[in-house]
Amino acid sequence: MRTSLFDLFKIGIGPSSSPTVGPMRAAYRFAHRMSNHELLPRIARIQVELFGSLALTGLGHGTDRGILLGLLGKQPDQTEPAEVQGLIDGIHASQQLLLFGLHSVPFKTGDLAFNKNALLPGYSNGMRFTALDGEARTIDSRVYYPVGGGFISEEGESSSAHDTPAVLYPFHSAAELLAIGEEKSLPIHLVMLTNEMTWRPIEEIRGGIRNLWNVMQQYAARGLETRGELPGGLAVRRRAAEMAATLRQDQPGDPLGAMDWLNVWAIAVNEENAAGGRVVTAPTNGAAGIIPAVAHYYMRFLAGTQEGIYCYFLGAAAIGVLYKENASISGAEVGCHGEVGVACSMAAGGLVSALNGTNEQLEHAAEIAMEHNLPMIPWADWCKFRVSNAMRSGRSRPSTPRAWP
Repeated sequence: MRTSLFDLFKIGIGPSSSPTVGPMRAAYRFAHRMSNHELLPRIARIQVELFGSLALTGLGHGTDRGILLGLLGKQPDQTEPAEVQGLIDGIHASQQLLLFGLHSVPFKTGDLAFNKNALLPGYSNGMRFTALDGEARTIDSRVYYPVGGGFISEEGESSSAHDTPAVLYPFHSAAELLAIGEEKSLPIHLVMLTNEMTWRPIEEIRGGIRNLWNVMQQYAARGLETRGELPGGLAVRRRAAEMAATLRQDQPGDPLGAMDWLNVWAIAVNEENAAGGRVVTAPTNGAAGIIPAVAHYYMRFLAGTQEGIYCYFLGAAAIGVLYKENASISGAEVGCHGEVGVACSMAAGGLVSALNGTNEQLEHAAEIAMEHNLPMIPWADWCKFRVSNAMRSGRSRPSTPRAWP
């Protein structure tokens, strides 16, 4: 097990994790490498080539914007959405790019190439960054693949580069996770917490979860108040603010009112993401509305608590680990229904954790949530997705939940 809660939940910007956040992180890594190796002064030109779905859909998903921001030295969690357009306009107007904020190089439209009829061997989408000197000789060239949820991998990089200290309770399937819970008499959220403490102290974990939840609340609130059209030229009208206003006028006691609010919260977040606003991968940008919507539902309609929110995120992350390490969370690889199915499964398991359910109840909820997304997945994609292997429950009995420490 090598995936942290804070890998699955990352603060970034919209509209997409693989086509926007992943390329931004790759561009930042390349520029940072040039700076670390003191190569910036030699660079006269930067070339970026996009392949696969990045080339085919990159303009609509903001891939070009993400790459330019990353080359400037901007990171997704530290970039203010309001400043993005000004930075991009400045590059296009001057045809100059301040590489890593330190070294100016010419950058024209042709320096970012969309290779729509080509693929790289490592993944369904990819990008190549090349730094050239004044005589057009290659200084360095790197290939990166965005693999879902803002994660990136570098071609030729061994897996040992990402090795982390061994966790106390490694698990690779739901059966193993349930067996650990039964053997140690621990609820799943505490199994996940114990593993997280391999990498950071408990107060940092709690603070990180509080920060994630605060950011989720902020952009949901913006989505509930912002009207108008979404960017992109298709004249798509925002709906969440108008729907929320209607719900606020409804009479109390409507048995479906809670479900209406659940949908509106999800739509509000998705609209913020589509507008290029700040969001949290959960576990991707494309599925970013589901987990915060269920958290809002828990807090408002189920008398939720902050302690419950900690359990919610940890329980959801445990389920997310199974998908990330056994199957995929990438919409580019398994389709939008795949990443949405994962988010539904994570949210269902997380809600059981927040409500102090048993481990077996959590596993059942997560599996049922995924099953309801399966009719949208062609059989070939389903075989590729391998969710049945990721979520097989085994025969473990439920364990006794414990309170958050």
